[in-house]
Formats: sequence, structure tokens, C-alpha cells
Amino acid sequence: METILEVKDLCKTYIVNKHQNNVLRNVDFSIAEGEMVAVMGPSGSGKSTLLYTVSGMDRMTAGTVAFCGRDISKLGEDELAKLRLDDMGFIFQQMYMLKNLTVLDNVILPACKSDKTKETRAEITRRGRELMKKLGIEDTADNDINEVSGGQLQRACICRSMINDPKMIFADEPTGALNRTSSEEVMEELAKLNDSGTTIMLVTHDAKVAAKCTRVLFIVDGNIKGEYNINKADTLRDRERGLNNWLMEMGW
Repeated sequence: METILEVKDLCKTYIVNKHQNNVLRNVDFSIAEGEMVAVMGPSGSGKSTLLYTVSGMDRMTAGTVAFCGRDISKLGEDELAKLRLDDMGFIFQQMYMLKNLTVLDNVILPACKSDKTKETRAEITRRGRELMKKLGIEDTADNDINEVSGGQLQRACICRSMINDPKMIFADEPTGALNRTSSEEVMEELAKLNDSGTTIMLVTHDAKVAAKCTRVLFIVDGNIKGEYNINKADTLRDRERGLNNWLMEMGW
């Protein structure tokens, strides 16, 4: 499979009160097209920083990150913004949406801001409704965002992340603010996206979530200490059991 993300010697350092805080230290890994990779680790280990840095939301201190063959460290702010808009999708724990827009208008907003295609507003709206229908939330399209449940809103965020047909989705604790039922529903939708070929990298603290991925990276103190390959042909219970045993071996 073609490599979509290749990270080499990645470092991220913050200066706080004149003290150097090395959050990421010489991180190396790659993600192939079609993978669904979870990043796990203790609180403060650098999970979210890793996600933000490799997706260009935060600048790296040193190293290289190649996204579809392009070294993002060499891109200017405008080029990075365009790359994120056109070729990446983002899902966060906090479901950031504009309160003055309907659910559907929030979903299609990235496509309206992109010049990736020459679609009309009507064509974009039709695609947005089709995505919402696939995720079972088409009846919320004209609602305000405070009129839907957290699970529905997160599924709308998945639709928004897909509206520009991204090469890869980055998700930071996408189920962290949801109850168990909504969490399972959202992960089921992400798993379906992955089964259809969408590459996904997500940060999670939940082994039940990570067990639905194809691979898990375990990060401690800014270093990747190990990785675990998951056989999706196994039952979910067996995947969870095997992952939990490995996490205990890693000191989880």
C-alpha cells in the first residue's frame, strides 16, 4: 500500500518560563493508505501534540513530516491552510460548530470555502445531505446545533470532515465527550469509513475505541515505545482482550 504519512525524527519543543519542554522527541512512524491508526498513551505523553503537528495544525521544531509526498515543514501558512482544507479532515472531542448556522450549513462550510472543485452551492448541498443520510442524521439537517444530541452532532462533524473528500482524517478523542452508546455509534461510522478506504489517525484513551483500528501506537514522554497490529478478522472481544494485554505489558 502507498504511504500517505511518513514521519521522521519529529521533535516538538515549547519554551515555558524560559524552560525547554520537549513534548515530542525524535518520533518515527508511517501510515499507509487505508489504515486506521490509534495513538494511545498516558496523560501528558504527547498524543494530541503529535496529531496536531503531523497534520500541520502546529509547527514542528525539527524533523520531517511527508504528507502524500509533500514535506509540510516547507509549506507556508497559506499552503498549509489549503492542504488542511482540501486534503485533510478533522474531528475533535469538542464539536466545534458555528451556532448561527444549521447542522447542514456547518457540514458543507469547508466545501463552500474550497476551490478544489467547481461545484455549485446546490451540488455541494446535495452532497452534504447524502453524507448526512449515510450517517443516519439527514433529519437534523435544518436544525440548529443546540437542537441535536451529542452523538448526532459528532456524526455531523464526521460528515463535515468528509465533505472535501480528504485523503486522510485526523481525530482527537472523537468519542471523549460522548456516552458509551453514542461513542459506539460514532466509532461504527468511523470504522465504516475506514472499510471504504478512508485513512484515519485518531488519538484515544479508550481501548474499546482503539480495538476498532488496524494498528495502535503507544507513546510515552514524547517517544513511541511500541506498536500493536490488530487483526480485524478477529471478533471485537478478542481484539479488545489482546489489546488490553499488550497495553498492560507496555505499562498502561
